[in-house]
Amino acid sequence: MNGSPAPVTDGLAATDDIGWAVRLLAATPTHEHRDPGLLRRWARAADAFGAALAPVRCEARVVERDGGLQLGLLARYSSRPPTVELYTDTIELAERVVDARGWRDWYPPGSVRAAALAHEAVHVHLHHGPAKAALKRALGHSALRLGRLRVPGHVAGAEEVAAHAYARTVCGLGRSPLLLTAALAAESESRTRTVAGDTPPPARHARREN
Repeated sequence: MNGSPAPVTDGLAATDDIGWAVRLLAATPTHEHRDPGLLRRWARAADAFGAALAPVRCEARVVERDGGLQLGLLARYSSRPPTVELYTDTIELAERVVDARGWRDWYPPGSVRAAALAHEAVHVHLHHGPAKAALKRALGHSALRLGRLRVPGHVAGAEEVAAHAYARTVCGLGRSPLLLTAALAAESESRTRTVAGDTPPPARHARREN
């Protein structure tokens, strides 16, 4: 779905989806001193990979609960046993943020929950199938070269970028959920300035817990 543009005064929306993906990678440990051009190539490759994935079913048990604002999470996947936790309080806040920023054309009602579930479904898919190796090949990063032998390397954060791109595509969003998580972080920072001891930013999906 192609939504109408957000207001030009919205500084967060001025950064495109690839730009937010680059920021995610740059903020991921091990990438602190990476060349920005390399990070952008990885971001584009991971985004394209996620957007091209065929729809996948979430094979994990889905649990809805509160507490996401305290944890700073929209959703979390744990592999033992395979469980996806959706944090309803953070999802509700995200829906309010969408309305407040005038982004409803990009994120229709109910799409935040759908996108969070789709995002975590990709983590399940990558954890249990051959797709993780395919993502490594798509990124083109080599962990080791011995003559003609090349061992694809892991790129920290690339799975997150791919999962966000998949959620954007399969849920028909006008923008990546990365933009919305950035807005949630800004919302939390604003609340922190006015309420002492406020919770950490609810601006991310958790990395997979083993």
